[in-house]
Amino acid sequence: MNTQSLTDQALTLHRSGNLAEAERLYREALAVEPRDFTARHLLGVVFAQQGRSQDALDEIAAALALEPGNADALLNHANVLKTMGRAADALAGFTRALDAKPGWPQALNNRGTVLQSLGRFDEALADYDAALAAHPDYVEALNNRGSVLQDLKRPAEALASYDRALRLAPQFASAFNNRGSALLDLRRFADALGCFDRALSLRPGDAQSFNNRGNALQGLMRYDEAVASYDRALALRPDYPEAQSNRGGALQQLKRHDEALDSFERAGAQPHAFGGAAMAALNLCDWDRTARIGAQMPARIAAGEVVPPWVLLGYSGDEMLQLQCARNVIHTRFPQLPPAMATARYAHDKIRLAYISSDFVHHPVAAQIVQLIESHDRSRFEVLGISTGPDDGSAQRKRLMAAFDQFHDVKEHNPLAIAELVRRLEVDVLVDLNGHTQGDNFDVLSHRPAPVQATWLGYAGTTGAPFIDYLIADRIVAPNAGAFSEKLAHLPNCFFPTDTGNRIGTAPSRAQAGLPDDGFVFCSFNNNWKFTAPVFAIWMRLLDEVPGSVLWLKKPGEAAAQNLRRAAEQHGVDPGRLVFAGGAPLEVHFARHALADLFLDTLPYNAHATACDALWAGLPVLTCGGTAYAGRVAASMLTTAGLPELVTGDAAAYERTALELARAPARLKAWREKLAGRNSPLFDTPRFARDIEALFNEMLRAKTS
Repeated sequence: MNTQSLTDQALTLHRSGNLAEAERLYREALAVEPRDFTARHLLGVVFAQQGRSQDALDEIAAALALEPGNADALLNHANVLKTMGRAADALAGFTRALDAKPGWPQALNNRGTVLQSLGRFDEALADYDAALAAHPDYVEALNNRGSVLQDLKRPAEALASYDRALRLAPQFASAFNNRGSALLDLRRFADALGCFDRALSLRPGDAQSFNNRGNALQGLMRYDEAVASYDRALALRPDYPEAQSNRGGALQQLKRHDEALDSFERAGAQPHAFGGAAMAALNLCDWDRTARIGAQMPARIAAGEVVPPWVLLGYSGDEMLQLQCARNVIHTRFPQLPPAMATARYAHDKIRLAYISSDFVHHPVAAQIVQLIESHDRSRFEVLGISTGPDDGSAQRKRLMAAFDQFHDVKEHNPLAIAELVRRLEVDVLVDLNGHTQGDNFDVLSHRPAPVQATWLGYAGTTGAPFIDYLIADRIVAPNAGAFSEKLAHLPNCFFPTDTGNRIGTAPSRAQAGLPDDGFVFCSFNNNWKFTAPVFAIWMRLLDEVPGSVLWLKKPGEAAAQNLRRAAEQHGVDPGRLVFAGGAPLEVHFARHALADLFLDTLPYNAHATACDALWAGLPVLTCGGTAYAGRVAASMLTTAGLPELVTGDAAAYERTALELARAPARLKAWREKLAGRNSPLFDTPRFARDIEALFNEMLRAKTS
């Protein structure tokens, strides 16, 4: 049999998918004629299809030695290089294929995928567009074009590209999966979920679609279902770090911190895994692990790694490290900033002031600002609320909605659409209440939809964002301008607003609260993730020094409670002297502060709303002034409340003062009486409103000048 017949038979078998027989016949043909280009080339293609990449590369290279300008062989050679991860060589190979066959849609598309993998997104888009110009119905190029548009932060255009692909190929599972991903970017979580379900109906064993489906369910706050979806992804692909990391995030929301920690640790080097593990360890009061994690943070952040800034605040009071951490996050998310939408001040009779937040629900931020919103001077300000979070139907949200002059619920809008709305509303000053917290609004703020943009309250540190002009604070929490990317706008008193309408109910008895009738009650109602080993050690020494005393804490999860009891035992303290307070209605929670004798603050992250609640309820708070914003908040509150003597300068003074106060009931009683008057600027919301309005006026004046 001649070589042509052998090659023809091999090609027939090859096209039918019988790769082993095709290989045998190609080899027979080459045994007869080693210089048979077609047999040599297609044998290399068989090897590529079998996953034998090096053999494929060698055979196709040998074919190209026979016909150096063959476009098909050049393309396949480049495809193998791409499969082997040799991106630079593959890029050169696709370019050679295009030199041999200019305008070839397949080569343009494939070169685009390599450019995309190299982060050269604009060049990749140009290649996909060129491929589509030559072949408008090229569904793979349409799908890839959508993917690179997502990389370019243009999700609406990506969605249109996927829609074109699906009109041409309605059963294209990959396009449904990618379309869902674009919808996630657009925050259309329900629509995204439908896409992932459709992709899975076409390709039931696709782990990536199950992972993405979990992300959509997280967006819908259906966390149990999200975990189940990630579990399906991991059953299909056990070594799937991204799904492990996402699973950890959903478990965190469910407060299943021990399981979350396990998932994050299994996720390895996934971008969010280290920060997730760090937060889970804090929540578990797993101080051996937090010590190991904390030791790694400075080097990781110095190397540019993304660590959630919120998490760092619980580990470090180094404000310059916090600045670098925040800048890393912003630079990674926004390597290129979009053009500013608003640059000049508007000529309004009243200042149009907008607050943007995802926390206009039953949340501490909403509780803190509502009376301020009600107190703004409507003769000089028009006050708008931009809600990017869910509607929980709470009384807190309803009160806020009534307090704003305009309230815009934009939960279902994508960030660009929200920015465009802010621009159409001609907002003069846009105040972000999130910072680096969950549900942040940086994707909106990056468009600069208002001429003046400030951040305040929700996050105790710098944003590191070049599109935020001001950070509203006070001179105690933020004395060092060099630690902030924003200009500092200092209020004359504490930066923290209060709601003086909060009612204090009837206190339970000590017995009802599980407290001793006569013993001294140290209290710290902070979230337990703020507890650190050094501060807890001080608390245990205080219990040892004050006979009959107890430490009254907010009830944590069972795993954290066990760790705290174990730590108490290690310090020689009976774990029964830790008393955990369960949840209670707000007015009862305020009232039960009367059962405690002294509130002990935490470091490096102070009590914030919790300290304010204690002071409002008349309970003295002892703090140690920290080295960064988050660790100076209680000091600011106490100074404004006229109790600077409760601010200590170091850990030794904090411990010594706590012990002295436990033996000085008269001093504590005097401070309780002083707090009961509530006549300090800390509890004067109309005064606070005038002070912050003066800042807004100054910001606009500076913009004009």
